Amino acid sequence: MAAAEAETAAALRAEVAALRMRVQELETENQRLAKVASSCTCGIKRNRNVKGSGLADDSSKRAKRTGQQVGILSHCSKRLVALKVMYFGQRCYGFSSEGNTEPTVESEIFKALERAKLLVASRKESCYSRCGRTDKGVSASGQVISLYLRSNIKDVGGGTLDERSEIDYVKVLNRILPQDIRVLGWCPVAADFHARFTCLGREYKYLFWKQDLDILEMQKAASKFVGEHDFRNFCKMDAANVSNYRRRITEFTISACDIRSSNDELCSMTIKGTAFLWHQVRCMVAVLFLIGHGLESPSVVDSLLDITKTPRKPQYKMASELPLILRSCQFDKADFMCSSDASRSLTEHLNDEYHQYMLQAEIFHEALSCLPLPESNSLETLHKKRNYIPLLSRQTEPSYEERIAKVKTKLTDNL
Repeated sequence: MAAAEAETAAALRAEVAALRMRVQELETENQRLAKVASSCTCGIKRNRNVKGSGLADDSSKRAKRTGQQVGILSHCSKRLVALKVMYFGQRCYGFSSEGNTEPTVESEIFKALERAKLLVASRKESCYSRCGRTDKGVSASGQVISLYLRSNIKDVGGGTLDERSEIDYVKVLNRILPQDIRVLGWCPVAADFHARFTCLGREYKYLFWKQDLDILEMQKAASKFVGEHDFRNFCKMDAANVSNYRRRITEFTISACDIRSSNDELCSMTIKGTAFLWHQVRCMVAVLFLIGHGLESPSVVDSLLDITKTPRKPQYKMASELPLILRSCQFDKADFMCSSDASRSLTEHLNDEYHQYMLQAEIFHEALSCLPLPESNSLETLHKKRNYIPLLSRQTEPSYEERIAKVKTKLTDNL
């Protein structure tokens, strides 16, 4: 009896061992099939043609099962690429997507990268960097970002490469991006490239109508910004992240543009520097407008740059963000490329947009021509000057030391 029970138990153990081995074989096969399925794009292509096929749901389920993000191809060849980006900022809530507001230029770019299946890792793992964080409403014709993207070239690190066989990043992305965002060029960069920290200089342009502004006085004041100064009275202070407010301005010029209206002239300010503080350009422009209107003397710039004489920033309204453009970012050995097809499409697109806006401007001009001529506002201007409070006698903002103390108190309270 005991011998029969022992024999039965041995047989059961052998059967359990065989079943365990079979389970292991099935799990191994399942992992192999999942890997093959994750790299297959045929289901995605069919999903475009078959409405309600459920393949998109299958794709998202597969991504959850395999741990991959949809739109990221981690198994492909990759290379570190810098992209030069143009955008018109009226629609977006700034460039950076760190806040909760949507859309941002950055979020639109990453949506396009995912749709184009150019991402090979998450944003953090792809070594993503950006040259600058422009505010809501600010535009750019030369913003630069860098990150690892999918490549057609297998051995990216070896010798001279034929870039003609590479993915046309400009053409691919501009087919997907919204109309107000465009990639202007791309270039391969070294592994230590960082769009923010390896940037040698940035150039901004600010557009404005001349009206009754004294351009000569404004230029006299603008030249005082050139050089290295402490600009804490010309920025929005970020005591939690910035401790050094010294920046170098290499050029600050004011010139007339080629565009004129019936009774006015469009002008621009060109500001070049190595780096800029938060809202620095708009604050400098605001003070120059006060000088141009005759409300302040150019010497007020000297007083505001002297932090021993003016340790606290006077409260004043910044210039509007809409006419501000991040024009260019300079890098050493960064030659951006654009194929002839992509360049032709870019030119056609911008020409079409330009013609549309010119038509709309002419409609507004036609509406203005139907209005009676306004009365002279010389008395209103005189009244404004009489009631103007000089910058240096206005209520001031908290000093840097007071802001630091406030940040430390907040951190202590949180702990």
